[in-house]
Amino acid sequence: MSDKDKNLQTIIDCGVVAIVRVGSTQEAVDVCMAVARGGVKPIEVTMTVPGAIDAIKEFKGAVKEQVLVGAGTVLDPETARACILAGAEFIVSPTLNLEVIEVCRRYSKIVIPGTFTPTEILAAWEAGADIVKVFPASVGGPRYLKDILGPLPQVKLCPTGGVNLETTPEFIKAGAVAVAAGTSLVDKKAVSEKNWDFITETAGKFCEAVRQAREK
Repeated sequence: MSDKDKNLQTIIDCGVVAIVRVGSTQEAVDVCMAVARGGVKPIEVTMTVPGAIDAIKEFKGAVKEQVLVGAGTVLDPETARACILAGAEFIVSPTLNLEVIEVCRRYSKIVIPGTFTPTEILAAWEAGADIVKVFPASVGGPRYLKDILGPLPQVKLCPTGGVNLETTPEFIKAGAVAVAAGTSLVDKKAVSEKNWDFITETAGKFCEAVRQAREK
């Protein structure tokens, strides 16, 4: 099994991707460590974080193999390549950019492009997406995911936007291979107070929600 296949399995097995949007490189590293302690291994550092590429490099060096470091809000192939060279193992976009998918395939990295309509979802899958992000998932909810998977059961979907502890089990039951959560997992108040234990505890609750939903 290739490293990419192992990493993809890590995302699917965990079922949760943490989206980290914070104000500094140090905060990103602290938050990522807290999330990892709670059991969420796939961690997406968004490009909206100041010095995000440096944060990816620093975090990657700090955690070694303990977690899976990815980059989010990647809008173009140049940024995707820079993130990959900094150590990102997976690339997430809010929109569908076929050149981003192409770069990730060239470097054998996981790519999770953002889509919403059935046409976009299938286009992303046919272009080589490993998982297809449905964003904003709050618009259609779990029912929308279930409806999409009716005619497109082969596509691996990851809802983003509107994902919290209450909706996570519903999205998993609807057929999502994983969910991606931002502020509902990385609480802004906890970050400002440096309450890392709270974030660790929340991450654990997300993992448990996925596990229980899969057992039912």
